[in-house]
Amino acid sequence: MPDFEAVVARVVERVEPDRAERDRLDAAVDELTERTRDAIADLPVEAEPLQVGSTARDTWLAGDRDIDLFVRFPADLPRADLEEYGLVVGHAVLPDGREEYAEHPYVTGSFDGFDVDLVPCYDVDSAREIESAVDRTPFHQTYVQGRLTPDLAAEVRAFKQFCKGIGVYGSDLRTRGFSGYLIELLVLEFGSARAVLKAASDWRPPVELDPEGHGERTFEDALVVIDPTDPARNVAAVLSAENLARLQHHARDALADPRVAAFFPDPPDPISKGDVERHVERRGTTPVAVVFEAPGLVDDELYPQLRKSLAGIGDALDRRGFDVLRRAAFARDRAVLLFELDVAERPAVERHEGPPVAARGHAEGFYETYADADVYGPFVDGDRYVVERDREHASAIGFLDGDAVFSARLAPAIEDALDGGYEVRSGVGIGALADEFGADLAAYFDPGP
Repeated sequence: MPDFEAVVARVVERVEPDRAERDRLDAAVDELTERTRDAIADLPVEAEPLQVGSTARDTWLAGDRDIDLFVRFPADLPRADLEEYGLVVGHAVLPDGREEYAEHPYVTGSFDGFDVDLVPCYDVDSAREIESAVDRTPFHQTYVQGRLTPDLAAEVRAFKQFCKGIGVYGSDLRTRGFSGYLIELLVLEFGSARAVLKAASDWRPPVELDPEGHGERTFEDALVVIDPTDPARNVAAVLSAENLARLQHHARDALADPRVAAFFPDPPDPISKGDVERHVERRGTTPVAVVFEAPGLVDDELYPQLRKSLAGIGDALDRRGFDVLRRAAFARDRAVLLFELDVAERPAVERHEGPPVAARGHAEGFYETYADADVYGPFVDGDRYVVERDREHASAIGFLDGDAVFSARLAPAIEDALDGGYEVRSGVGIGALADEFGADLAAYFDPGP
């Protein structure tokens, strides 16, 4: 069995950009920086471009195509002017780019095969003085770049590829995983990819790391890594507890059995309609899928709304006795909220308990409410009044396919999308989704850590 360091060396050989790729990146950055300076020269204020991120710190993976170029404006510039000038520069540098919005608008586009973000920020003296979240990024650049060595950069690449391979790389709100900056900080803290994985395999959350010993604030996240440049921020705040647990599982596995395949696992093949139907018949549950046109949102907006709506409808099904075994959300051009139910049909009546008979005021009110209603009872069971009344929804599909679904806790964009029309598929009928969501359904029916 090869030792872990030998495996890391082989992984780094695969993920380190070669000379041609580096030269192409450098040429693109030089051209973009020159365009940025030319655009700044036409503004009534001074500003300075700065390349940031993994391509600037030489921790990027071969095949990555991201260039992050920040434009630092004076700290006393009014916010409206920063936004206006930032867009002017962005469109001048990337004429075919489009505007997107974080805390303020910026321009994103492509150049020579690279994905480019051109982001305005304030040139503040410290991260404690930020006026926008992106103002921290230049400080991250300085902090990491001043501590990375070529050997540590290689270890960052190895750990980044490990996270990418197991599906926990990325701080976007779809993934909720490890950001590149967080990966860099962990390698700097522990000294190598192996040391990070060894530490992680023994973590018992909550875990707190404070690289610069700020000790100023306590967070409640599963993993806390105090930002060395800004002690009021947890760099790991977006990381989900599930993805932290996933890292721990795969860390233990990779340390016990070092192999290159642990860094490059094969993705599941999309599942066929027939295979979906066979899984449904074998499991004996009732899967139901709410299918609708996906709202036109970026992933960072869409996925939190999908998760909120998935939880809201799932809770509503549970409250009505339909017992959700598992739930999942998928999105392409269409979106799917999938619920696998232990129970899909309930009796036509349900038991409803009233107060103890001895609680005279409440008991009399309950009795009078139901005395002439179309129910079984009221009768006394133990010390309480009880009625058996018609169940509002005896069928989960009936609940999902009617207006009552809008009584569930839904995110605004998902509620609007459902209001525009949706369909409910159930049982083997969800097999028809395999053409569009075959990879998602493959992962659903063959789950792993």
